[in-house]
Amino acid sequence: MSNLKNRKIKNNIFKIIVIVFAMASVVPLLIILFYIAQKGISSLNFDFLFHLPKPVGEPGGGIANAIVGTLILIAIAAVISVPAGIAIGIYLNEFKKKKLSYFARLCANILQGTPSIVIGMIAYLWIVKQTGSFSALSGGIALAIMMLPVIITSTEETLKLLPHSLKESAFALGIPYYSTVLRVVLPAGINGILTGIMLSVARVAGETAPLLFTAFGSPFMNLDIMEPVSSMPQMIFIYATSPYNEFHSLAWGASFVLISFVLLMNITAKLISKRWKVEF
Repeated sequence: MSNLKNRKIKNNIFKIIVIVFAMASVVPLLIILFYIAQKGISSLNFDFLFHLPKPVGEPGGGIANAIVGTLILIAIAAVISVPAGIAIGIYLNEFKKKKLSYFARLCANILQGTPSIVIGMIAYLWIVKQTGSFSALSGGIALAIMMLPVIITSTEETLKLLPHSLKESAFALGIPYYSTVLRVVLPAGINGILTGIMLSVARVAGETAPLLFTAFGSPFMNLDIMEPVSSMPQMIFIYATSPYNEFHSLAWGASFVLISFVLLMNITAKLISKRWKVEF
């Protein structure tokens, strides 16, 4: 009886310790979110979201160019990284024992740990110096390089979880190999793949360092991908380090918009994972 009582006491102590550590990891995040919301939500209005920045000394202004620029950069990055990442993930899953698979997986792991500023410098040397100007294209390519390992890993790990009988059944029906992969395997693992894409977008949406070397920034509304464009992380960096109170207010507002976008991407990834979960 005493042993049972001691086990219950130890079990309760362990539960308390787990809860304390869980709260210790959640509370700082909630404090940061509350502080950003408190500082930034007061700046939100129609002019802030749909107008361009105004010169120093003039009140008002907005971040419309930064919002559009961020969306352009993410769109370019997604167009480049999503097809390539899914294709590489499929190859790694289908040909696990090939030497090329080993080196591709190793490169993806190393790339995932590469600092973003290094990727920005590489994009600067490869694209900006070659073209002679900063551009949205160079920024999108830098972000695509950062998205690639996340998409590759999520695609490979998702396809690994699918049962072999799924492919064998398709082959038994006489379905060609390429059609089996595209019409059977990929749709079955779409939830994990889309989750990886959303998480990769959330990761690069707040990157500043690579954009300082590539997209550079612009105070104007620019839709040309071969010209410099503004972005919310880059605008936050410039406004937060400026000596003007009006710019500090814009920086807090842009921070609130950016963190809301990142949270939306993460929540969407979770919803997609639950909504399209396939049971086998």
